[in-house]
Amino acid sequence: MTETENNSKRSTVFKSGLVSITFRQLSVERIVELVSQAGLEAIEWGGDVHVPPNDAEAAEKARELTAAAGLSVAAYGSYYRSGFSDPKEFTSVLETARRLGAPVIRVWAGKLGSQECSLEYRQNVVRDLCRIGQMAADKNIAVACEYHGRTLTDNVDSAWRLFEEVGPYGVYSYWQPLPGTPHAGRTRGLMEIMPWLRNLHVFHWHPETKERLPLAGGMESWREWLELVHKQAPGKEIHCLMEFVRDNDPDNFLKDAATLKKLLDYF
Repeated sequence: MTETENNSKRSTVFKSGLVSITFRQLSVERIVELVSQAGLEAIEWGGDVHVPPNDAEAAEKARELTAAAGLSVAAYGSYYRSGFSDPKEFTSVLETARRLGAPVIRVWAGKLGSQECSLEYRQNVVRDLCRIGQMAADKNIAVACEYHGRTLTDNVDSAWRLFEEVGPYGVYSYWQPLPGTPHAGRTRGLMEIMPWLRNLHVFHWHPETKERLPLAGGMESWREWLELVHKQAPGKEIHCLMEFVRDNDPDNFLKDAATLKKLLDYF
């Protein structure tokens, strides 16, 4: 049996979790407590407040508290911007991810949108992604780009082209519903980056105003997207990581977490 045939017989494994920057105002201890209370499984620790690069103590503390609660580290959410950040910065990002025990480092594909960057700028981003992808792979860690506006993953065509250009350097993609994009366009974007999909950032916003809304209002869309991943990415482990709860309120997070678990129970 070929690997492809074997994968086709395996189900996608969805893991639930939280992106820690959802609650920048809360301590590492409180975030672990909330995720445990919600009955989720993992945490993506952010690199701006909770686990800064070069802070070995913070990384080890977050890793130990996460494990003690029976949770896993889904990723290290860095703010390294390929082709823009000082290339030397990735060394400390990588070491912090290693101490944290993160299997994935989230990075950003530059700092300019696909419609405002030059060819030279784009090539610099691609080269740097190849470089850091190889560096991380040498430590058995993956690199995954945020799927986000004002980067080279700000639309489906640019994102697809980016991952094609990076090629076999262990660079993957997150996915989230981009604001201002119609539902059909969001679905197409998910389909196009499916070969590189690593994790999902889960939230529900008003598509135009970016008002944060209860996740329950987005259940229909998210069930469709999760079903698409389930069918098109067999054998993968995908973390579904909650982000951006209404009013940054822990009580609203707990309600959204219940919705997420209900969605994942479907699979």
